[in-house]
This record gives sequence, C-alpha cells and structure tokens, in this order.
Amino acid sequence: MSQFPANPTICFAHVAYRCADRFAARGAPYPHFEVRSLDELQARIPEADVLVVSGFWRNTLPTLTKRLKFVQSLSAGTDQYDRPTFKEHGIALASAAGGNAAAVSEHAVSLMLGITRKLFIARDDQHKKFWSGMKGDFTQREDELNGKTAIVVGMGAIGKRVIRVLKALDMTVIGVRANPASGAEGADEVHGTAALPLILPRADFVVLVCPLTAETTGLINGAALAAMKPTAYLINCARGKVADEEALIAALRNGTIRGAGLDVMATEPLPPESPLWTLPNAFLTPHTAGETCAYEDNVLDLMMENIKRLQAGRSDLVNRVV
Repeated sequence: MSQFPANPTICFAHVAYRCADRFAARGAPYPHFEVRSLDELQARIPEADVLVVSGFWRNTLPTLTKRLKFVQSLSAGTDQYDRPTFKEHGIALASAAGGNAAAVSEHAVSLMLGITRKLFIARDDQHKKFWSGMKGDFTQREDELNGKTAIVVGMGAIGKRVIRVLKALDMTVIGVRANPASGAEGADEVHGTAALPLILPRADFVVLVCPLTAETTGLINGAALAAMKPTAYLINCARGKVADEEALIAALRNGTIRGAGLDVMATEPLPPESPLWTLPNAFLTPHTAGETCAYEDNVLDLMMENIKRLQAGRSDLVNRVV
C-alpha cells in the first residue's frame, strides 16, 4: 500500500445507516460524503480513500478506482469480501467485530425471552383484543430461562457477552468455539466445534453467534436438529446459512424442536413464499440485531482508530482482515 493520506476522503455507503450525520456530530475531521445506492457508490468510489460499507460491497469495486486505501466494514461478518482481491489491489480491510457486541448479544437473549415468554403471541392477541387468560396446558404456558441449559456457538465478542448474560439468569452455559483452548469465557464448559453433535441433546437452547465460514456453513443441519430435544429452541443471530433452512422448516413443522428465534435467513429479504413467515413456532426479526442507536458511533470509533494507525504506518489495525 502507498502512503496513507493525512487528510483522507471518506465515503459512507449504506442504504439506511446515518454515518455521515454521526461523523458531522463529532466534528468531521476529514472530508466525507455518503451514498445510498450501489449505482451511486460505483460512480463515486474513485473519490474515496476510505470506504465504510457492508451490503453494497462488490468485489469488482477495486477495479473502478486506484485511490482506495482502506475499507472499514460496517459489519462484523466479512464473508462478502474476497481476500485475494484486497491483496491484489493493496487495500486494507478491517471488520466491525465488537462494535455490535452489546446489541447482538442483547437481541439474542431478547429472542430467547420473547419466544419462551410468548411475547409475540401476546402482541398478536393484543391486536385481536383477545384476552387469552390462564392456561392449564403446560405446552401453552410461558416458561423460564432459569435452570435451563444453553449451548452458545461462537465465543467472540458477542458470544462472550451472551454467556455473561445467560449466567446472570442462572442458566448452565456450554460454549462452542473452533479452539476450546482459547478459554471458557465464563461458560460452565467449552468444547470444540466437532463436539457439537455429542452435546446437542443436552441443550434447551442452541444460540448461534458464530461467523459464517466453511466450517460453520450448514452446521445446524437435519442431523443436528434431530439430535436436539423436542422441547429445545434454536436462536440464530449469526448468518442464515449457518443453519440448513429447509431442514429447520421441516423440524419446526414436525415438532422435532419446539421453536426458533431467527434474526437472519438464508435469503434476505425473506421471500414472501417462505413458510417461516407463518410458522407459529418461528419468531422472526429482519436482521436488525445490531441496528441500535449506538451502532454508527461504535463503527466510527473503530474507523478513526484504524485511520490513525494507517497514518502512522502501522499494520496492526483493529479487527484487521487483510
């Protein structure tokens, strides 16, 4: 990479995030502009030294500019970025890992609480002006997290925080990570990913907060779902393709598992014909787990630190990917 500029121009590219507004609120120390479409990004990328982006990224973008030096991803996940392309064009890439740790961990626990306390059913009943009353049938009652067992798959910044919150709710927590020697992070046990099929039968909840990789794609398949208790729930705040969606739909229909709380789907937006829309034991949110009022500022903090390091000639970027 050539020398990083002292006064870089930054392009913020997202359909909804208000990074430019938040950047202006902190004094906007560098020139910047914001685009709201892929077409606009493709037209204006030659003006940018720094690109802050997630869903608009295309691996053909570096061919449109000789100026781009650094991409700060808006997302913690980086499966959309082709590493050899960045190396070929001398562009540094850093993720936003940790920037959404509080948001996504809270959302995962919210899905757990929402589905066990049947809050989505209560909201539907409210709109119908229906008072459901007390229930003698245990299968229709709300339940408690206290005393239950959760398997947390993925023990990065999000997974660590999920573990802490679940322990505070007096749950037994089993962590799963690629390298269990990296530490238990407060979990009662920690296992490698290969051990997942052996421990699934113990779980009341399986919480997915791992990155999408070759190892985790389809990790929760038909066999994994069949190994879970019929009273267990799947919570997915990772990526949709970590779970085999067709197998999951079948498991929800057949009662193989009791339910699922999903913030991510294999195809987004979720197609209108997907059975997930209407399955009574599926609780969906539209990939919004990380989208809190604090998110833009969290990413800007990472971006500013990384720009400072690049200007100092350092290669040790926060969350460096390439």
